[in-house]
Amino acid sequence: MRTRNTDKELLVKQQAMEMLVADGFEGFSVNKLAKVCGISVATLYIYYKDKDDLIIKIAIEEGKRMTGVVFKDFDPDTSFARGLRKQWENRFAWMMQNPTASLFFEQLRSSSYGDKVFKCMTGDFKDIMDKFCKNAVRNGEINKMSLEAFWATAFAPLYTLVRFHNEGRSIGGKPFTMSQKVLWETFDIVIKGLAK
Repeated sequence: MRTRNTDKELLVKQQAMEMLVADGFEGFSVNKLAKVCGISVATLYIYYKDKDDLIIKIAIEEGKRMTGVVFKDFDPDTSFARGLRKQWENRFAWMMQNPTASLFFEQLRSSSYGDKVFKCMTGDFKDIMDKFCKNAVRNGEINKMSLEAFWATAFAPLYTLVRFHNEGRSIGGKPFTMSQKVLWETFDIVIKGLAK
C-alpha cells in the first residue's frame, strides 16, 4: 500500500479548489486534477474514494479551517457591537487571505454538495452564534429576529462588498477595490440597523 505524501495532498487540495472555482463542478474531473498536479489518478485514490469524496472532504476540511479563523478571539459573551465587529474582522481577513476558498464556498452553497458539507460544519458554528445572538437579545442590545433576518442584515453587506472586490467592480460596472474605510462605514450602518 502506498503512503500519503503531505506535500502532494496539499497540492491536490489547492488545485482542486482552483479548478472547481474556474470550471465549476460539471467541468471538474479527477483525471484533469491528476494531470494538473503532475500525479497519477491512482495517487488521488490514496487520498479519496472518488470525485464526490474528494470534493466533500476538501470542503469540510477547509470549512473547519475557516471556522477556526472566524471564531479566533471571538467571545460570544461580549457586547453585540464588539462581537459583531470581531466577526467582521475575522470573516473579512479570511476571505481576503483565501479568495479561492471563499469562492469555492459560494459555489458549494448552490450545489448538490452544499447540504452534505454545511451539515458537517454547522454544529459548533451555530451554537456559538446562537449564544451570541441570545445574549444580545437578553442584554437589550438587539431585537429578537429570525436567523435569516439576522444573517441578511449582519453579514450579507460584508459578503456583497467582498464579491464586489473580487469582481473588481460594483453596481453598474463601476471599478471597485475594498478599503478599510468602506468596510467600517458599512459596518457602522449595519450596527445602527440592528441596535435597539
